[in-house]
Amino acid sequence: MKPQPSPRPATPGVVRFHDFLPARETFLDDVLAGLARPQKSIPPKYFYDEPGCRLFEAICELPEYYLTRTETAILRDRAAEIAQFIGPGAQLLEFGSGAQAKTRILIEALQTPLYVPVDIADDTLRASSAELAKLFPWLNVVGVCADYTRPLALPEFAEAPIQRKAVFFPGSTIGNFTPEEALVFLGHARAAASGGVLIVGVDLKKDKAVLDAAYDDPRGVTARFNLNLLHRINRELGADFQVNRFRHKAYYDPALGRIEMHLESLYSQFAHVAGRRIDFAHGETIHTEISCKYSIEEFQEMGRRAGFRPEKVWTDPQQLFSVHGMVAA
Repeated sequence: MKPQPSPRPATPGVVRFHDFLPARETFLDDVLAGLARPQKSIPPKYFYDEPGCRLFEAICELPEYYLTRTETAILRDRAAEIAQFIGPGAQLLEFGSGAQAKTRILIEALQTPLYVPVDIADDTLRASSAELAKLFPWLNVVGVCADYTRPLALPEFAEAPIQRKAVFFPGSTIGNFTPEEALVFLGHARAAASGGVLIVGVDLKKDKAVLDAAYDDPRGVTARFNLNLLHRINRELGADFQVNRFRHKAYYDPALGRIEMHLESLYSQFAHVAGRRIDFAHGETIHTEISCKYSIEEFQEMGRRAGFRPEKVWTDPQQLFSVHGMVAA
């Protein structure tokens, strides 16, 4: 059923929320289905419970993890150009909004009348949106708790005068999809943009050593982030994983052009999830995430295939990261 917009007018400085999250049982279904596959897997969207969000914020501060600070610098340095590309009076719709730190740069440059953050992590969404509303008291904020990796029919938020829509998808999150999945997602983003624009952060291909260090840091923060997925399954689904019997494993595969991230079983063992026994051989892994890297030309071609017209690319001096501006054709 298509959700209906609230009849109440939005009040600047006050956050309203819509909850379009699927039933809680979906988490259990996804875990059981993923662990039944020949290559066991769990969708990376389940990383982001409250502890997972805190750990990811810690990852973003690591010296090896160049992605966040590099993209933030691009957005800050090119904010005026990006705002000019988007145009005045745009509704800013962000998928996977998280802590919204990068979004503040765009909101300040755009002076957008309406910001719609969409995220699966309800607590983080509410806290960060409330903080944003205090920072920009003139801004209409409508938070949407939803799984943006699935088709989502958002209501029209007509309380503020909107000239066009701008979809914001930062953080190289597009890399968490396979190229085929990314193409489908870009199709959804094009529909959400409704003739507007897309601003998307894309990590670029580079030396394997740089990428390996970014996803397997010597302090073990990324390892704790990955292993927290098992802790979450224990907490929320009543499972009995012995987390210390698994280890974090991450590496860049140049042939596939992507980071592979896994949880590797250190022993021959088993665990129970909702009463179902899951067996693990020694060395068997649970595939938890990929992070695809693209050249600028590769991603522009993907955008064209999804119905966008690539118009702008902003990069850092070291060519580590790119921010693409595309028009929904």
